[in-house]
Amino acid sequence: MSDTYSKIYIQVVFAVKNRDKLLHISWRQEVFKYIAGIVNAKGHKCYIVNGVEDHVHLLISVKPSLLISDLVRDVKNNSSNYINERKFLKFKFSWQAGYAVFSYSADVINLVYNYIQNQEAHHKKITFQSEYEKFIEEFPFG
Repeated sequence: MSDTYSKIYIQVVFAVKNRDKLLHISWRQEVFKYIAGIVNAKGHKCYIVNGVEDHVHLLISVKPSLLISDLVRDVKNNSSNYINERKFLKFKFSWQAGYAVFSYSADVINLVYNYIQNQEAHHKKITFQSEYEKFIEEFPFG
């Protein structure tokens, strides 16, 4: 093949430091748009960013040369700077140090997209902690 073609779909999930409920609904979507812009500016494709007060989900397709840790670091650093520069909060905002990342095949992307799109309704039924534990069970390490 003369060209390289790839479709690598991942979901990235990360939380506000201490899982505090700081992502206020009045400015949350603005931050999510900014996050999508960071991903797209790095040459990847962001399909959706959504979340609730204490965490964020991203569905993206990435280039095969990507170091996921670099992308997540840049997204978290730049978005926390964005939140702090706009003084959305009276104190310094930061994300929790870790993150989770999951890969998906193309045939389930619509399901993942809809799941991320419906975070508000979803988290009226299940807590972030319970959700995270469920992800770990569905995607065991190793």
